Formats: sequence, structure tokens, C-alpha cells
Amino acid sequence: MTQTAVRPEASPRAGFRGDVEGLRALAVILVLVGHAGQQLVPGGFVGVDVFFVISGYLITGLLVAEVNRTGRLSLVGFYARRAKRLLPAAVVVLLASLLLTFAFLPRTRWSATGWDVVFSGLYAMNWRLADQSVDYLAANRAPSILQHFWSLGVEEQFYLVWPLLLAAAVWFGRRRYARTGYLFFALTLVAVPSFAWSVWLTDDNPARAYFVTTTRMWELALGGFLALLAGHLQRLPRLLAAALGWCGLAAIVASAALLSEASAFPGYVALAPTLGTAAVIAGGLAAGGVGPALLLALRPVRAVGAISYSLYLWHWPLLIAAEARFGELTTAANLAVVAFSVVPAALTYRFIENPIRMSPTLTWEPARSLQLGAICTGAALLAGLAFQLTVPPTSAPLPPTLAAPTAVGSGVPVAASPAVLGASALGNSPASSDAGIPVDRVGPFVPDPLVASKDGPDTWRDGCHADQRSSAVKACQYGDPNGSFTVALAGDSHAAQWLPALQRVAESKKWRLRSYTKSSCPFIDGDVALDSRPYPSCTEWNDKLRALVTGAERPNVLVVSTSFYVMMQNGDRVTDQPQAAFADALRRTWAAMAAAGVPVIVLRDTPYHDRDIAECVSANPKNLTRCASPRDKVLAGGGGPAHEAAARSNDKVHLVDLNSAICPRERCSPVIGGVLVYRDNNHITATYAATLAPRLGAALDRVLS
Repeated sequence: MTQTAVRPEASPRAGFRGDVEGLRALAVILVLVGHAGQQLVPGGFVGVDVFFVISGYLITGLLVAEVNRTGRLSLVGFYARRAKRLLPAAVVVLLASLLLTFAFLPRTRWSATGWDVVFSGLYAMNWRLADQSVDYLAANRAPSILQHFWSLGVEEQFYLVWPLLLAAAVWFGRRRYARTGYLFFALTLVAVPSFAWSVWLTDDNPARAYFVTTTRMWELALGGFLALLAGHLQRLPRLLAAALGWCGLAAIVASAALLSEASAFPGYVALAPTLGTAAVIAGGLAAGGVGPALLLALRPVRAVGAISYSLYLWHWPLLIAAEARFGELTTAANLAVVAFSVVPAALTYRFIENPIRMSPTLTWEPARSLQLGAICTGAALLAGLAFQLTVPPTSAPLPPTLAAPTAVGSGVPVAASPAVLGASALGNSPASSDAGIPVDRVGPFVPDPLVASKDGPDTWRDGCHADQRSSAVKACQYGDPNGSFTVALAGDSHAAQWLPALQRVAESKKWRLRSYTKSSCPFIDGDVALDSRPYPSCTEWNDKLRALVTGAERPNVLVVSTSFYVMMQNGDRVTDQPQAAFADALRRTWAAMAAAGVPVIVLRDTPYHDRDIAECVSANPKNLTRCASPRDKVLAGGGGPAHEAAARSNDKVHLVDLNSAICPRERCSPVIGGVLVYRDNNHITATYAATLAPRLGAALDRVLS
């Protein structure tokens, strides 16, 4: 037991606060409704920030009260209380999530879910998600069934650090009789750097900033300040305290209504819901029944607040499982799932949370609570690791070789194995070929859906694909390094997906091939949005690349492709006719290249499905027609329509459309010629792309001749 002895003093006001319990209810309702239908509460995610402030307030208040009451701080006792309060319910949901995954989620998610359980059991899920937020391979991955554990990780990591800082502050205060000042200093030491880092990282890397602990610590510290000031706040005039509380409640509700995924969050924007929460808590200390407690302390509201932890744990796995089982759900259906989550939440609260929390044995013997916590954590880790054994062995993606006959009169070889024909199975008339007809069952095919997400272009492995943060132009050279004819490939991941085909064309024709690609960044003269926000690194990358391909590394021909992007103008998204705005920007870009003497060949964008094809195939191995999307619908998505519009008015820009070999029939077959066509919902597999090489070679020959 770690203790720091001090002189006992009067404790700050302690005891149950019905308004804070009601505030928990508001927080969890915002989160649940936001997850069920963002159009209802676009900023429902601020409920998590409300929880953070509440947790900081309650935990700091309990720790300070213990110091003032007993003259010492038991770290062992604190961690024991946290273990018995949080871990049992959490491990039940983790184990249940594995069962839901096994029962309803496609095999493609099983391995990742197992690791998610491990990270969630260690309360480090937020760092896993932060790393995945900048991982190109994870960019199109479906949400984890345990994604909501990120916020629990933030809180637990704060609980590890804050008691240690408080103990140090108490120790110094014991010697200098200035405990409160040291406590304020300790909180300031957490809050100020964390807030500054939050503002900076939210601007620099918003996806990562959302999840990491260091950008959120100040929110919990804010609650800690409230606990230290509780004695002073109790003396506020009642009407002033009530006004403060009602204004705070309005700030929370307004934040949930006005903020959205497009908001730069957390950063300084998070001040609105967090200061609002602080105002409700502070005002409630003196306002009594004329403050927000008038609503928040109502018995039904407090009942929701009581089960808020279990409700938060259960709602997300049930939503993910329901979507996996029934497909994309309506808002009403999502709300029904959320409402149903009250059942397991109430049962968990009644039979797990409360009995363990109130257990006399665990209360008076902290070591038993720590043992229980260790058992829960160990169970989660073992279950997550053991779940990997349920994942069937897979075959690695089979890259096509060059030792094969040619096709379509291009002189470019296709795959060596006759069973792995891919697009070559369609022959010269794809629209009439039986190989393109969707069927329920097919023979063996590659790549296995379990590894299809990794079947991407060589730029991934060669380090030539710039990530979202980088503005550096990274180039890789393929084909014949001594070739006299140079082809440059430029654009986003939808350009990079064509590299396997271009590599084989370049090798066959002795061309030199350079690739310049960047995540979520088209080759364009203009500003595009990333997650509804400005994307400055893309603009910088484009400026550098345009100078390069019109100067020192001018190619004989520039090949481009891209998905669809919303343009930015004066810092705002262009929402009026966004397709036309995107097409205009592409037209200007390609015209400028042609005027600079660089011919442009546009590879029309591939069909954009509304589901992950690899996941669908994995989930429906005997009913593949469920994964066959209508051709007209998927061709209307992505960047294809803008490509057609932009290329139409410039005879120096040539559009090449190979989609007749990707989706040749009225519905797109997920497997063609023994090859899985898509690795997600909008990128073709490298294996299938390579089988398109003969058609691409023939098309380039026609253009260049």
C-alpha cells in the first residue's frame, strides 16, 4: 500500500448528487442517439467529453476527500476501487463481443476483433485506433465492434497518472502546508500542455487527435479543478448558480446540435461542451432545485444515469452486429437496437456491476479487488488471443506472373495459372462473356477475402505512397530503368490501384514507369476536403508534383486517375453542384498539363460499391450474387462521372475506360476468372488489376499511336 500521511482537514462537500447522475444520462443519450442517427444529433460524440469532465470531478473529489478525511492517500485502495467498478462489466461485454463477432460478422473481421479485445482489455484501444487512423491499409476498414472502448482507455490512463501526481502534490503539501496550491499546480501541469497539444494536433492530424490520451487529459483535469473549488462554489448566490447551470446545459445541447464530424475536434472547439459540463456541475453545488437539477435529478433520468456505463458498453457491439446481420439499417432500426441495449445494460448493472461494487469482502479487502481485476484482464487477453485460432488459415494473395500467353492482341502477358485468368477470362467481348455473369458459387479463387485488404500495389511496400500527413513527393520507378519512353502515374489510391497493370505494360514495352501517389489526394490544381475539412498537405503535394512533372521529371505521358472529392473554396466546402466543381478543377489541371507539353491519359474511375465486396464474399461464400451490385448504380459513384465531363472538352486529354472488364454485365460479379475483383468497396485487388494489363496496354497503344 502506498500512503502519504498528512494532517486531516475538513472534507469538501461529498455525497451523492442526483444532478450529476442525470448529467451522465444526458451524456450517454447523446452518444447513443448520435451513433443511431447522426442526422438527429450530429454532435452526439460530445457526450464522451461530458463523461470526461464528470469523471475528473468525481475521481478528484473522492481522492481529495480521502486525504482530508484520513490524512493519507491509498493508491492501492484507489486502484482496487477502479478495478471492481469497471473491469467486470467490461470483460463481460468483451467476451460477448467475441460471440457476436463469431455469430454475425464476416470472417474478414475476426482476427482484427481478437486483437481489439486484447487492446481493449489493456485499456489501450484508443492508441490502436489512433495508429489505424493514419494507416492507409485501415482507411477503408469497417468500424470495430469495440471502437467505443477508446474513451474508456483515455479515462483509465488518466486514472493511472492522476493519483500519482496527486500523491506527489500531497507529499509536498505535507511538508510546506500548501497542499491545495500543489494540487492546483499538479492539475495545471496536466491541463495546460494537454490543451495546447490538443489544439495543435487537431489542426495537424485531426484523426489521431481525436483518439489519443494526451489531447483529452485537460478535459478530465477540468473536472478536477471543479472538485478543488467545490467549497468556494457552494457559496455562489443561488440565482447566479442556477443561471450558470442552465447556461452550461444549453452549451452542451447546442454543441450536440451544432457540431458534426466536420468540426475540428477536440481542439478549442471542445471547450464548448466541457465548459458547459463544468458550469452544470459548478452551478449545481449551490443552485438546488432551481438549477438544471430540476430536470437532471428526476428519477427516470437518474435511472438512465445509473446504468449509463453498462449502456455505453453494450450499445455499440449490438449496433455493429445488427448491421452485419441485416445490412445497413435505417435510423429507426438503429434507435430500436439502442433501445434494446437497455436490457443487457440493466441486467449487467443488476447482476454484475452493483453486486461487485457493493461487496463487503471486496470493499474491505482491496487485494481481493485487485485479484478480481487481474482475472478480468487476463480473461480478456486470453480470449482475444484464443479467438485468433478461430480464424481459418488463408492463402496469400497470388500475384500474376509474366510467364503466360498474351491476350487481347496487346503483347502483354497475363497470369501463369490457367485457373487465375481474371479479366482475360472475359475474352474480346466482355459484355457477352459468361465469365462476367454473377453466380452463387465459384471454384477456388484468389486472393482469399481474409487477406484481400492487403492485396494492394507495390507502392505500399516500397514506401512510395505518401500518407495523409505528408506533403513530400515520393516517387518509385518501375519497368525498364533505361527505357527511352517515360510514363508517370499520379493521383490518389484510385490511381495507385492501376500500378500492377501499368507495371506489366511497362515491362513488356520497355518503358520507364514512375509512380507519384498520395492517400486521399487527387492530382489536381485546387484545394480538396478531407473529412469535410481543409487538406493543406494535399495542396502542397500537388504544387510540388506539378512543378516536377512539368520540369525536372517531365514524362512522355502522364496517366491519372482519382476518386471523387469535394472541393474547398475560401476555407469552405463547395456544396453547390460538387460534381461540377470537381470536374472543372480536373479540366483546368489537365488542360494546364497539356499546354505545358505533357499529354494526359485519364483512367476512368472504377465502380464504387456501397458495401465491402471482400467482406460480402467472405460472409456469403454460397450466395455470391448477394454481392453483385447494379452496374449503373456503382458506375455513377466515385470519380468516373467527373472524369467523363472533364475529358470531354479537351482533345489533348484521352479517357480510357476499362470498366467493361471490371463490371461487364448489368450486375457486377465479385469474382471473375478465378480472381476476387475488389479488396474493399472501391479498390480493385492488385491481382485483378494485373490481369487487366493486356487491355490497358492495347488501350494505351491506341492513344499513343
